[in-house]
Amino acid sequence: MQTDLPLSGIRVVEMSHMVMGPSTGMFLGFLGAEVIKIEPPQGDKTRNLTGMGAGFFPTFNRGKKSVVLDVKDAGDLKTLHALLATADVFVENFRDETLTKMGLASDQLRAVYPQLIVASCKGFLKGPYEHRAAMDEVVQMMTGMAYMTGPTGRPLRIGSSANDIMGGLFTAFGVLASLIARGKSGQGAAVRSGLFENCLLLVAQHMVQFDIEGTESPPMPERVFSWPVYDLFPTADGRQIFVGAATDGQWAKLCRGLGLEHLLDDPALQTRPQQIEGRDRTLPQIAAVVASRPYAEMVQIMEANDLLFAPVARPAEMYDDPHVNREGGLFTSHYASKGDFRAPALPLEIDGRPVVGASVDVPEIGADTQAVLASLKAGAR
Repeated sequence: MQTDLPLSGIRVVEMSHMVMGPSTGMFLGFLGAEVIKIEPPQGDKTRNLTGMGAGFFPTFNRGKKSVVLDVKDAGDLKTLHALLATADVFVENFRDETLTKMGLASDQLRAVYPQLIVASCKGFLKGPYEHRAAMDEVVQMMTGMAYMTGPTGRPLRIGSSANDIMGGLFTAFGVLASLIARGKSGQGAAVRSGLFENCLLLVAQHMVQFDIEGTESPPMPERVFSWPVYDLFPTADGRQIFVGAATDGQWAKLCRGLGLEHLLDDPALQTRPQQIEGRDRTLPQIAAVVASRPYAEMVQIMEANDLLFAPVARPAEMYDDPHVNREGGLFTSHYASKGDFRAPALPLEIDGRPVVGASVDVPEIGADTQAVLASLKAGAR
């Protein structure tokens, strides 16, 4: 674990739940910030989720301190203000009206703490929809993301909370920019990130295609291919492998690697448009070769020829993946009430080292309340 990370010395107070807000705090914490999570007396509700929600709290609250405050209580609200007076960043994901009633809206806070950066994770940015409730699946349906993911007539959300997580990433991005600006001006900022606008950016490439060409892409399962090979094939032992040939060089390597050199001599397959046009007759030949070989042999062929390929894996299988299991690929977190678990940190390296804060453990409810509040009384940070 590193102690010399870029945000060392930065204090973040986070009052949020679910995924977008907590992921914002997690990203800042992995970069070295001290993140103090404010929880109600009963704890963050996501602590008790099961099924597909069971991973929410432990995944996105690693490395934080937990302080219990009942912000509906005047005394605890005063304590929160005392904590905010020592903070650099306040992360929240509550409705604007609720925050205003408590005196915690961004304009109210910055009037009292001009150096504070208030990072608000919302469903929508300012506009006609700003007061609507939103969740990941809602905005995926609204923006066309679900339409593009499932086949026609079956809109489908993508298979993780990716939009929430990326919304948190954009919020953290705004915080980083505001910290740099504060270093020049001495003034904080109000950062607002919208889940809807985040998803809109993710589908922007399809919007721009329509604006430029006047044509709409069909959903991804029915897309018009831009490459000769970009497909799933079954192997002899019943596994599936994704194979891609996106360049002229890859097309040639794939044909040679699979013993289909005659395709390279075919006068009707000499250009990429011709190869795409000829998919109806080339893909069955490729499929026949792949179906005659076990998965392990196909992997050897793909690696030997430096080709695009991938197994169709389940998330649980990542624990057995040799690249995931390399040093710095996974970090073990302690979660007292649930047990230890392994998960990745930030998907980047700085100076050749993985980026992760001093701790990746998950705090118990209120584990740090006494210590943090005692430090406030002592005037220490």
